[in-house]
Amino acid sequence: MSSLSKMSSDKDTTNSTTTTWSNIPLDGSSTTSNTDNGSTSTVVREEKVSDTRRKISNIFTILSSGFALMSDGYQSSLMTMVNVVFKRLYPSEYSADVATRVSNALLIGAIAGQIVIGFACDRMGRKTAIILTTLMIIVGGSLATGAVGLTPAGMFWMMTVARGVVGFGVGGEYPASSTSASEAANDHDASKRGPIFIMVTNLPQSLGSPMAIAFFLVCLAVFGNDRLDVVWRTCMGFGVLLPLAIFYFRVKMLNTKMYEKSAIKGKVPYKLVLSYYWKSLIGTCGAWFLYDFVTFPNCLFSASILDEVVPKGPDGAASLMKTGLWQMLLGSFLIPGVLIGAYMCDRPGRKNTMMIGFLGYVVFGLVIGLAYDKITAILPLFVVLYGLMQCFGNLGPGDMLGLLSSESYATSVRGTAYGISAAVGKSGAAVGVQVFALIQDTLGTQATFIIVAICGLAGILVTYFFIPNITAEDLSVRDGKFETYLIDNGWEGKMGVPEEEKAIDALENV
Repeated sequence: MSSLSKMSSDKDTTNSTTTTWSNIPLDGSSTTSNTDNGSTSTVVREEKVSDTRRKISNIFTILSSGFALMSDGYQSSLMTMVNVVFKRLYPSEYSADVATRVSNALLIGAIAGQIVIGFACDRMGRKTAIILTTLMIIVGGSLATGAVGLTPAGMFWMMTVARGVVGFGVGGEYPASSTSASEAANDHDASKRGPIFIMVTNLPQSLGSPMAIAFFLVCLAVFGNDRLDVVWRTCMGFGVLLPLAIFYFRVKMLNTKMYEKSAIKGKVPYKLVLSYYWKSLIGTCGAWFLYDFVTFPNCLFSASILDEVVPKGPDGAASLMKTGLWQMLLGSFLIPGVLIGAYMCDRPGRKNTMMIGFLGYVVFGLVIGLAYDKITAILPLFVVLYGLMQCFGNLGPGDMLGLLSSESYATSVRGTAYGISAAVGKSGAAVGVQVFALIQDTLGTQATFIIVAICGLAGILVTYFFIPNITAEDLSVRDGKFETYLIDNGWEGKMGVPEEEKAIDALENV
């Protein structure tokens, strides 16, 4: 065969097997084409994204989001007992400044993760954002588990960096998992979206707190007080296994149907977004700042507070096991709060439920703060009142803030707005951690509870004036109103994921 004939033959062969995305049907059918010489080309087939497969993907998206947020709750509560361990292992090196730095690393990382991943969630897709957050938690958790240094100070610097990486992933889970869970729950059953969302976000996240304490106590019982270094490293390592367990399912998930329909892939009109949502942003950001300002330092340093009031042993120190058991009891009050909030969100409504939760801060904050010395003399009473305060926080803003932040904004900007709201909340947590020790040292521990009451009152006012009264209507209704507003104000862009991108997503998950 001549070279010219061979080239012609090669060209024909190439043409018979070349495929473009425009040739791939999105309905699951096959395509064939004939070459000039009558031969049949390679059959190109795409697995159909059927209603059944979409439903299965929604269910796994919801469940994986819950499991991931349980991991986040574990990571956020992990330092509660590890702080106590570090103070006993390194009494001089683990000063208040070092403890604050290590604890705040998660918060600073979370703020960055919430903003960056929130933006990526809208621009790159829910699935891409979720995979990124999972990887960050795995990498950061592994680094924290193996943290070393020539000196304890060096080890704590490595711990700070590692916890910051974990924080980026944990923070990113807020917009990535929550928006995906909300949209998947809306597709599953819009009328029950609120309770479903709470049960797969705040409930597992709240379960992560007592799980962290319970696992710590198991490790302490196994390794004993003489091997506390093994205890805290084992606890850190367990935090890596949780995201690893769901990584495969997250890789195989689909972007939600709502995202595919309403995403803005071109230029986003952020000025119009701000003019439309400014009031809601003040509400979700302001309320989340106040909630995290109270909740995070109280959860983080609650073991330290209990360590002060738990009866001391012959050596003048409280039993680490007893402190841990009381801490686990305290953390268990979060669970009924979540369940009550899930029940109430469709009855008095999201907005009213959140105000009831903030009211609990006012009542129990004042009761504990004004009678602190008498109440702490009766340890069970103190734990119950402290637990009820946290219970109300969880049934109100704990449940409702995530739900309202996922419902108040259109799908095209939901991840960004949710991420900003959560980031402002985490900045409140960072401020709270910084000032907690200062308030405790200058005004006493009881003053921290009075400040809780003040924040609760401020939370009621912010909620009343700025939080929208969201119902269980289909989220697509709010998407339609937002799109109409953009068009009426001169926006000429398009909504929806391009067909080529949908095809790629479907083929990757065959």
